[in-house]
Parts: sequence; structure tokens; C-alpha cells
Amino acid sequence: MDLEKTPREGAESRGDLRKPPGEPPVRREPEVPEGCLAVAIRVPVRIVVLVLVVPVRMVWDALVVAARCLNDVLVRPLGRALLWLGRAVFVWPFVGLWRYVVVPVGQVLGWLGNVLVVVPLVWLYRYVLTPVGHAIAWVGRGVGAALGRVYAHVLTPAGHAVMWVLRGLGAVLAALGIGVYTAVAWLARYLVVVPALWLYTWVLTPVGRALVWCGKGLVWLVGMVVTGIGTALYWIARVLFVLPALALWRWVLTPVGRVLAVVGREILDALGHAWRIAGHISLAVGRFLGTLFRWIFVEPVRWVYRSVLTPVGHVVRDTVLRPAAEAARTVGRATRQALAAARETVRQARADVRRMLFGGPGHPRPLDRREPSGREARTLGSSTTALTKD
Repeated sequence: MDLEKTPREGAESRGDLRKPPGEPPVRREPEVPEGCLAVAIRVPVRIVVLVLVVPVRMVWDALVVAARCLNDVLVRPLGRALLWLGRAVFVWPFVGLWRYVVVPVGQVLGWLGNVLVVVPLVWLYRYVLTPVGHAIAWVGRGVGAALGRVYAHVLTPAGHAVMWVLRGLGAVLAALGIGVYTAVAWLARYLVVVPALWLYTWVLTPVGRALVWCGKGLVWLVGMVVTGIGTALYWIARVLFVLPALALWRWVLTPVGRVLAVVGREILDALGHAWRIAGHISLAVGRFLGTLFRWIFVEPVRWVYRSVLTPVGHVVRDTVLRPAAEAARTVGRATRQALAAARETVRQARADVRRMLFGGPGHPRPLDRREPSGREARTLGSSTTALTKD
């Protein structure tokens, strides 16, 4: 097997071999050129990984086969037995309890509840509460009609009179309020608003502008100081930390990372390649062991079964088992006939003893149906009935 193939080439070659006839060819991507480092470490890494992976793959395949056999022989039958046991212990008793105990008891309780609770409540509602409710509603309608007449003929005129008096008082109070408000507004304008406006215009505004100008100057000065300090700190940090870290990343970590990436990629590709090769080797070893087991154990057992046990079984069946079965059937038939004859004899003897002790059965007496017999029987088409008889 060629170890120089890359995993991509091996996969493409396998894909070409497994591709069904008539399918159009798959377009291959252009291969990326590889460096000398990847080519130099590929072969030894693949050899070492193959030597390490083959035993692991064979042990893995052996464990898979053992697990499948254990599942088919032990786990699945045990699971079915446990499932049946669980149904027999937990499910079926509860189903029987529900079906034959809870459901009948629930039906009886429902019938009792209907008879003892629902029917009396329906009777009470229909023959007691409904008439009482109708009576209360009739009384309520009468009281409502009386209250409506009182409201229409007594309360409404009194309310109109009270509202007329209140509107007059409201007009007087509104006139007084307007006069007082006008006086207070004139006093407040000339005693508070005009002095406050003069103070804001000629005192507070110039002072505020001066304070704003001083604040802007102070902010500009502080900004210049902070900018200078920040610029100095930036260049100090750049020279002391950023440039050394950038040089370390560019000239040390990046080349080392590329080398480690190439090594890791080759190790992963080698692991995949070795795992596939180990699978083929394990399959070949398994087939060899299976063939060896078949020729050492299965074929001799099959030959013994076909060539020795089958003819011996046929001879035993024809010379021993069939005659013994025929004799057993004959004995059973004779025994059944003897038992039937004995039962019939016992039945006849018991009937004779009963006849000697109690006598034979009596003849049945004819019943008097009060109907004319023979030619005197009633018919629908003749005049021999009881009503039309001459």
C-alpha cells in the first residue's frame, strides 16, 4: 500500500472506485502546493502512527464484535424478559384493578351521586327555588315601580329647584372671583414680574456669560494638559509593550505556529490514513480467523451432523420411534374404546336400578286447551266458529 498518497488523493481514488457507471466525473479542486517540511515529516509520521494505531483498531473491532454478540445473545433476551416481567408485575395488575375494580366502583358511585345528590337538587331547584325566585322578582318589580313614581313626582322637581338656587349662587361667586383675580394679577405684575425681569436682564445675564467664558477657558486648558499626557503615555506604551509584542508575534510565534500547524495537520491526516489501513488489516485478520474457525470447528461439526447424526437419527426414527408411536396410538385407541364401553355399561346398570326402584317414566297427559278438535276446530273461512255456528 502506497503511504505517499495524501488523504485527499486516497479519498478521491476510493470515490472513483465506488462511483457507479454512467455518472459524470467529479470536478477536482486544484491542489495546493505543499512545502518541503510537510513532505519531509509525512512518511515517518505515517509509519509511526500506523504501528501505533493497528493494535488499537484491532482491539476496537474485537470489542465491537464482542459487544454485538453480547447484545444478541444476552442483553436483548434479558431486556425482553425484563419487559415481560415488568408488564406482568406492574402493568397488568393495575389494568385489572382499573378495569374490574375502579371502573365498576366509579359507575356505582356515579349512579349513587346522581340518585342521592343530582336528582334532589334538580327537584329543589325546579319546585322550590324557581317559584320563590319568581315571587321575589314580582315583589322587586312592584317596589321598583313605586320607587320610580316617587323619583318622577317628588325627587325630580326638588332637584330642579336646588339646581336653580345653586346656579344663582355660582354666578355671584364667579363675579366676585373675577374681580379678586384681576386685582391680584395687577399687583403681582408690578410688584414681582417687572422687578424680576429687570434683575434677569441687567444683572444675571452678564454674570452668567462671564462665568461661561471662564469655564470654556478652563476646559480648554485641562484638555490640552490631558492630551499631552495621553500622547506621552501612548508613545511610552507603544515603545515598551506594543512594538516588542508585535516583533515577538511576527518573528517568533507565527513561524512556530505554522510549523506546529503543519505537524498537527500531518499527524491528523496520518491518524485518519492509519485508521483506515488498520480497518482493512483488521477486516482481513477477522476474515482469516473466521475462515480458520469455520474449517476447524464448523465444517467438521456440519460433516458429523450430515454424515453421522442425520442417518443415525433417520434409522432410530424408522426403527424405534415410529413403531413405538404406532403402538402407543393403538394402546390409546383400545383404552378409549374400553373406557367408553365401561361408561355405557355403568350408565345402563344405573338406569335399570332406577327403573326397579322408582318404576318407569309415566305417559304425558294431554292438556285441555279448551279448543275444539278435529272437524269442530275454529276456522276463519267457514261458519263453524263459536259466533257463527248454527
